[in-house]
Amino acid sequence: MSNARRGHMGGHGGGMSGEKAKDFKTAMKRLLSYMKRYRPQMACMFVFAIGSTVFSIIGPKILGKATTELYTGLVSKINGGSGIDFGKIAAILLWVLGLYMVSALFSFIQGLIMTGISNNVTYNLRKDISAKINRIPMKYFESRTHGEILSRITNDVDTLQASINQSFTQLITSVTMLVGVFIMMLSINVYMTLAAVLILPVSMLIIGKVMKHSQKYFQAQQRYLGEVNGQVEEIYSGHNVVKAFNKEEEVIRTFEETNEKLYTSGWRSQFFSGMMMPIMQFVGNLGYVMVALLGGFMVIKGKVMVGDIQAFFQYIRNFTQPIQQIAQVTNMLQSSAAAAERVFEFLDEEEEDQIVENPVDISHIEGNVEAKHVAFGYNPDHLIIHDFNGVVKAGQKVAIVGPTGAGKTTMIKLLMRFYDVNSGEILIDGHNLKDFNRPQLRELFGMVLQETWLFHGTIMENIRYGRLDATDEEVIAAAKAAHAHHFIMSQPGGYQMELNEETSNISQGQKQLLTIARAILADNKILILDEATSSVDTRTEERIQAAMDNLMKGRTSFVIAHRLSTIRDADLILVMKDGDIIEQGTHESLLAAQGFYANLYNSQFEKAEAV
Repeated sequence: MSNARRGHMGGHGGGMSGEKAKDFKTAMKRLLSYMKRYRPQMACMFVFAIGSTVFSIIGPKILGKATTELYTGLVSKINGGSGIDFGKIAAILLWVLGLYMVSALFSFIQGLIMTGISNNVTYNLRKDISAKINRIPMKYFESRTHGEILSRITNDVDTLQASINQSFTQLITSVTMLVGVFIMMLSINVYMTLAAVLILPVSMLIIGKVMKHSQKYFQAQQRYLGEVNGQVEEIYSGHNVVKAFNKEEEVIRTFEETNEKLYTSGWRSQFFSGMMMPIMQFVGNLGYVMVALLGGFMVIKGKVMVGDIQAFFQYIRNFTQPIQQIAQVTNMLQSSAAAAERVFEFLDEEEEDQIVENPVDISHIEGNVEAKHVAFGYNPDHLIIHDFNGVVKAGQKVAIVGPTGAGKTTMIKLLMRFYDVNSGEILIDGHNLKDFNRPQLRELFGMVLQETWLFHGTIMENIRYGRLDATDEEVIAAAKAAHAHHFIMSQPGGYQMELNEETSNISQGQKQLLTIARAILADNKILILDEATSSVDTRTEERIQAAMDNLMKGRTSFVIAHRLSTIRDADLILVMKDGDIIEQGTHESLLAAQGFYANLYNSQFEKAEAV
């Protein structure tokens, strides 16, 4: 487990922008399928997005009529006519103003709807991921870094939210704008439209070339950004170790190498990206020149009106802009497809069986535990437990001892069904573990681990986590039984003091006392203590041991301990080596046997004497 927590170097913590999906079509199809429940909202958004675009497209054509009216009125005035009809121009302008206001209103409504859809999608995705986490086997988390898993819940879902909110509406409005503007341009003059469209192949060629070069640098930028974030997080969390081993210069050198790569890829990606706009503006201006020359010739010939030329210039601008937007949306959709692919990949992970038919009723379980010919390996080809056999009676205190890597903690994981055995069976009161509903099975166990886990909240809330319906009096009684009450009352605020795992001003030993109090409050039928007193001093350990002895009366207890002096009063000691029980018995009988246990105990005793 510790290896999985060591750092986030492989976690893609820097976000997913610029990464391509392995299968774009399948990823987008899965995302759209997930969004089926929002089809009515999507339809409304679609209607309002098109309506907003259509109204904005019509505007320039009508505005051109005002220009034409102004031009003809001026010519009429010069020739002695009635002059400019300002009333008619005002009516046209008011009509255009109304169109633009309706367009803006429709745009606001579609934006509001799309924001709601994107928020709902990401809300449900996070809810599904949260539920999924509780159903995924432990082996998944032990084979991946925390950063990799967290990036799917945070970065990937955030990428999806931004992409759904922007790309879907942008794609609809851009395509509508492109088609609508093209139709409006044709309605003004076919030859001028052909002249304007000639710039399209050039624009597409330039966009394609620039994107081809910039894409690889954007991908490299995100990759190195993830590495930089991982290094910063890793070094920050282990800063005291870096200082203790005098590795500051090496850490700085490694960071600077990665940071230099990030700088180079970032500069190049931005350089190519920045080239696109000025080049496109230059190509667009060439189109303006061609249309201006052709339009002037058409006006002289009397084939188009002056106002139509003005409208046509606006349409040219509105024609090239959607092309650029569609190119940007395509890139954004690639990122969203990659993010969706990773999220759905997580949601598709193999799950543990949570519920079984005719499950065992745990209300009458006494706590007898038996292992029959248990074999297990994290890798099926490499067994670490070969033939484990043992019988534990209800209420017994069982100690599991042995050298590092003997399989002590692995046996506890099998007992709680974090993993299933490869062969053999583990029974509780004669019932196979697989005959229990997994959540109910784990209700039987209370655990105190070597690694403490406290969440941000008060001391009272952290202890009450063992049994959420416990009263304040029961919480305080559990704290007293764990010998934690005195130090709690010496803290500012007592039981209402806010805790934080990283910045709390209580010691590691005091944190362990709180987790022991939590286990006492939970009052489970089977207790598992994995090096529960490893972080406290000898005097505190003795006090906790006395409290634990009272707690363990009448309950089956499994104690994993390296300090053999703490388990001398165990009813049964299981001595493990290389995944098998090689000795079992009481402390006295094992010492008398002068075997492996006796050698372990005597070596610890001799070290203690030397100290």
